[in-house]
Amino acid sequence: MNWINLTESKQIDEIIKESEDRAVVIFKNSPRCYISKFALRNFESSFENPTAINCYMVDVVQHKLISIEIADRFQINHESPQLLIISKGKAVYNASHENINAKETEKLLLRL
Repeated sequence: MNWINLTESKQIDEIIKESEDRAVVIFKNSPRCYISKFALRNFESSFENPTAINCYMVDVVQHKLISIEIADRFQINHESPQLLIISKGKAVYNASHENINAKETEKLLLRL
């Protein structure tokens, strides 16, 4: 899986702009958390990216302020692990912990 590391606040603006034309996935991951590692591994092993969208990852330990800004900007609760789909500048879907599902994500992306 080719993740784009989300490390700077200005990237959020770029994601919003990018999402006007095609959806974007953001995965909030904590490398210290077993549940997060498990969710990420399961997602990566099943996600086929049928629409060839960009997928961003934020390390919530190293970039906690970015993670919180994502929650604020997209008006969602801050959680980790968490997967968001951004389309037309808005979070149209988010799931956390055991609710992160690659096949469900693919189905949603195909409808956007």
